[in-house]
Amino acid sequence: MNLAFRDVRHNLFRFILTCLGLGLLMTVVLAMMGIYNGLVSDALNIVKAPQADIWVVEADTQGPFAEASKIPNDTRDAVARLHGVALAGSITYQTIEAPFKGATLRLYAIGYERGRVGGPQSIVAGRGLEAGHFELVADAKSGMVLGDTIVLGRNRFTVVGLVRDTMNSGGDPAVFLTLADAQVLQTQLAPAAARVQAARGSGGANGAVVAAVVARLAPNVDAQSVGQTVRQWKHLSALTQTEQEEILIKSVVDKARKQIGLFLAILLTVSAVVIALIIYTMTMEKLKQIATLKLIGAPDRTIVGLILQQSLALGVVGLSLGLALIMTVKDYFPRRVLLEPFNALALTGIILVVCVLASGLGVRAALKVDPATALGG
Repeated sequence: MNLAFRDVRHNLFRFILTCLGLGLLMTVVLAMMGIYNGLVSDALNIVKAPQADIWVVEADTQGPFAEASKIPNDTRDAVARLHGVALAGSITYQTIEAPFKGATLRLYAIGYERGRVGGPQSIVAGRGLEAGHFELVADAKSGMVLGDTIVLGRNRFTVVGLVRDTMNSGGDPAVFLTLADAQVLQTQLAPAAARVQAARGSGGANGAVVAAVVARLAPNVDAQSVGQTVRQWKHLSALTQTEQEEILIKSVVDKARKQIGLFLAILLTVSAVVIALIIYTMTMEKLKQIATLKLIGAPDRTIVGLILQQSLALGVVGLSLGLALIMTVKDYFPRRVLLEPFNALALTGIILVVCVLASGLGVRAALKVDPATALGG
């Protein structure tokens, strides 16, 4: 007979409660893994969205994500004339807050030139921007749907399209609008401030600036050589797509990534300790029964199998409950929780190793028990 199965059936309610507790702990571990993946993925999605080969930014900056970058709007024409450049477009980035249905939405506004590089790559509902003004494409995570209107600055915009999984490193959903609208939004003053500027004889800030110019190169053109040509203009700098992604990971999201990674390591350590304590406690409660088994001549491998099988059962059932729970609730998190098959496989391997090691404490206690204990009161 299988002693582990018989013991679980005898104490089924306690076993289920223990597995449920482990399942909740595994849910937290998986959630941290998903948040970690989502943080990196969201940050890279914004960089990858334009599908650019070269980023032209202000000289001596790592912009537009790591630092502020402002370059003249007509830089795009100069970049487009470079040998090897197939397409070029100006782009702006800014974080804004706007009232929407009684709440305040924090959005990441991306301004681009229609028909050029920089716009949304995959629209899941509706259409792209067609009018020159007052239309936007929003990420579905913003809560907006097709036909909704929202006031940005002093103008009302209509949602004409939706995208998915397009957020910045802070988790703010992106909205795409025309470059002209984005520049107005970036430089437009409040009425009182505009009157002060007019009284001072100032026309306000110059709106003919952008954060970067993104370019796609023709096939077989070396991005580094094009970038070196741009750097010769002194007032500009150029980054390849790979360099921009590395800067974003190492600079913008580095601390958050390390913090989540450290927290995940702590959670895994806590999980290992909890599993070890549970296995040890369950073994200590069965010392008299184990002594009885030894008294009637049960081999040590039977006792070891009893403890090891229960330990693995706890780990497998707890992990399964954790996976089921996190897959049910992950879409309700304020940030994207991205779980890859590799995460589940890696955690499964870790939990199995922890269960085997944790059962060692119980096995050691069980093998040391005196068979005469079974004859005690």
